[in-house]
Amino acid sequence: MSAKDKFHDIVRLALEKDGWNVTNDPLYIDFGQVQMRIDLGAEKLLAAEKEGEKIAV
Repeated sequence: MSAKDKFHDIVRLALEKDGWNVTNDPLYIDFGQVQMRIDLGAEKLLAAEKEGEKIAV
């Protein structure tokens, strides 16, 4: 598992203060035999949801 970079917690807190619900930290995605991890700052993943909208950072 990758280490968090110095921005990970700051960005997560900013999303939460803006009303986003962090749903995955990290978010793993599988496409057939390809497995991906969406990652914040190429270190650790963060995904969030707000009012039916979803984002991956």
